[in-house]
Amino acid sequence: MKALRSIWIVAILSLMLVMAACGGNGGGNKANNGAGTNAGEQNGAAVNAAEAEAVYKQNCVGCHAVDLAGGVGPNLQAVGGKLTAEQIHDRIYNGAGGMPAYKDQLSKDEIDALTNWLASKK
Repeated sequence: MKALRSIWIVAILSLMLVMAACGGNGGGNKANNGAGTNAGEQNGAAVNAAEAEAVYKQNCVGCHAVDLAGGVGPNLQAVGGKLTAEQIHDRIYNGAGGMPAYKDQLSKDEIDALTNWLASKK
């Protein structure tokens, strides 16, 4: 009986951790300190890899993993070959399926940087 109770406690805590990781950062990091460099262009838009990676680590890693391989969320390693930049932007901005919307947590610049970075993943 004690073992079953312990399993339930671990399962509930694990679920809470996953849900918290996928929920974004609450208030968002709307500051853009200009750090990083552009790593190329995607559909005419500059890709600021350093900014995008920082936003990704702060908001997306809990569901999509450090290497973009997925887990709770889908694999994003080649998402730019599957979705257009506009589709990627829409998913980040409005959410879809189990993914929350980030329109209220991320600035326009952060969403644009993340969109362009992910669109370059082919």
